[in-house]
Amino acid sequence: MNSRQRRGVVLLVVSVLCAVAAFAGVVAVVGNARSQVGSKVTAYELTSDVPAYTALGDAKVRRISVPKRWLPDTAVRDLGELQGKIAAVPLKKGSLLQSDMVADQPQLQPGQMEIAIMIDAETGVAGKITPGARVNIFATFKGKEQRDPDISKLMVADAQVIDVGEIKAFDSNSNSQRLSEQGVPITFALDVRDAQRIAYSESFAVHVRLALVAPNDTGTPSLGDRTYTLGGDKGTGSAQ
Repeated sequence: MNSRQRRGVVLLVVSVLCAVAAFAGVVAVVGNARSQVGSKVTAYELTSDVPAYTALGDAKVRRISVPKRWLPDTAVRDLGELQGKIAAVPLKKGSLLQSDMVADQPQLQPGQMEIAIMIDAETGVAGKITPGARVNIFATFKGKEQRDPDISKLMVADAQVIDVGEIKAFDSNSNSQRLSEQGVPITFALDVRDAQRIAYSESFAVHVRLALVAPNDTGTPSLGDRTYTLGGDKGTGSAQ
């Protein structure tokens, strides 16, 4: 073997050693990265935007694998956690689904029933009436006779909202005195007497309005404040 051949063999050996060292380095880096990432676990992300107070279901999420060490404690790991849940806030497509993004859907209590009425889009509390909210329901009626004053009455105090539908057009053949062409179906949980009151209001009132009750307000209007006429207003801020 001459000197040129020996140099070739030496270079070949050096090249092999360098390749082995590089491979060992890559393996070490990958192993270190895996040890830092740790094992992967199941999580779920949204496949589409979900409006607030909308029910969540399997069709709106997809299963993904996420390193356990990077997954927040609030992440939803089991789709069973979504049963009977609604989005607490508007949710964006691609968001990791977490337990603090959802809330329990309002439920009926013993002695209550569901009743839905259409509320003018312009006379409701636009965008603020949500499932679980508490509202006072007011109705305005025309006087029975021409000389009788128009009257506003608090029909139901502290009514619980359990569902808010999508805005849709009113039937053009009815309710001609409504202020807008569109309304929102709102479902309440009420006892029999209060359900009768709002059914009557929807049928015979000129307008039905909702007033949102403050979350911490536990009081109810007095009987003297439940009926209002312009002629009975003494300028004290309350009706007679």
